[in-house]
Amino acid sequence: MASLDATIVNVALPHIGDDFGVDVSALQWVLTGYLLALASLILLAGALGDRLGRRRVFVLGTAWFAAASLLCGVAPNIAVLVGARVLQGVGGALLTPGSLAILQSSFREDDRAAAVGAWSGLGGVAGAIGPFVGGVLVGGPGWRWAFLLNVPVAVVAIVCARAGVPETRAHDDSGARLDVRGAAYAVVALAAMTWALTEAGPRGWTDAAVVVVGAASVAATVAFVVHVRLVPNPLVPPALFGNRTFTVVNLGTAFLYAALGLSFFLVAYQLQVAAGWSALSAGVALLPATILMLLLSARSGRLGQRIGPRLQLGVGPLVTGAGLLLLARVGADPSWTADVLPGALVFGVGLVIFVAPLTATVMAAADADHVSVASGVNNAVARAASLAALAVVPVVSGLSSADGRDEVTDAYRVALVIAAVVAAIAGPLMWFGLRRRDRPTCADCARHVLCPVDGPPLQAEPVGTPG
Repeated sequence: MASLDATIVNVALPHIGDDFGVDVSALQWVLTGYLLALASLILLAGALGDRLGRRRVFVLGTAWFAAASLLCGVAPNIAVLVGARVLQGVGGALLTPGSLAILQSSFREDDRAAAVGAWSGLGGVAGAIGPFVGGVLVGGPGWRWAFLLNVPVAVVAIVCARAGVPETRAHDDSGARLDVRGAAYAVVALAAMTWALTEAGPRGWTDAAVVVVGAASVAATVAFVVHVRLVPNPLVPPALFGNRTFTVVNLGTAFLYAALGLSFFLVAYQLQVAAGWSALSAGVALLPATILMLLLSARSGRLGQRIGPRLQLGVGPLVTGAGLLLLARVGADPSWTADVLPGALVFGVGLVIFVAPLTATVMAAADADHVSVASGVNNAVARAASLAALAVVPVVSGLSSADGRDEVTDAYRVALVIAAVVAAIAGPLMWFGLRRRDRPTCADCARHVLCPVDGPPLQAEPVGTPG
């Protein structure tokens, strides 16, 4: 539901602007409002899931998301729509950390890696079919159905969750109070960082508001780190980062999802702006990568379960980087078969190799009482890295100021080479950082139940276009 919503809304934005008679800056907040609420509350939502029950918070978030979607669908003006999107982000934060938490705590050990692989593949498919569904809805009954579609989907999800999903929660914090001060620091830090990174592109890094809000984010982050080291029951236990595997894989996540969020945006931007493809054609250009994810992710997860994740996490980012270098060949007049397909296939193979083992490994490194918090951490890392890449690389590459097909193409190629290098860095980082024995085996699960950390999205939330 969340993946579909992100891609469908992107397709619907031009029609929303025409209906309400608003410019791009107003439409930007249809995307940014959702992202701000989601990113800033995801750590708190993970902690609530661990304490109050993961199924309960997941169902609450799904119902909240559906109600906010209904409000989006009937919004009479842009102000109401932006407010409803903020509420949608709150629902997204509540449901996101619980999805893998529920999977991990409901499947027996031998089946967990395959379940995570299936989750990864199906999540990618949801993002890929968004442009199709969005095109049909926007061109048919209208853009409002891009939001109203979430209501029946949410009903099905809630019925399934209540009928077939057992409740799980942390066992050691039942009598402890929620770390309200830590939650407040986290919300301020993540919200300020998200706003600053999102606005740095259109406003510039030296803009006074960007500088002030960015400094506030840094100050809140420092306060949060100091706070969690001093209180007895912190929102994010420092012991999580005392686990070498958890820390290394989250660092790898930062590099990989910076590259992925940037790459999906760059390819779509190049194909639309320089090559003149339609939004629908550009949106599905990388569909082969998604198909590979759907077909092979579960098998990749099972392989990581057998041999340990180190090999796949070391090789997968290098293959992904190679795929991005092939996609850098896309020019101003590309052929999908000759220029896009080879890179999409290699890129897809790289995703298949690392996505499921990465998600399973970061979950296995979290103890059973804090898996939803660990999920929130991993999601926050992925989204922050993606936002940072989208804010910085278009400026560095010249894409934000490029004018004309040739300039856009040159800047696109520079940016995609940067993305390829960033993705590839994650390979040796995790190869040398992980121990040979790091794997979600029975012995490991005795200490760290392979539980729910919602893995980060394969595609970043859309944050507009450079310039």
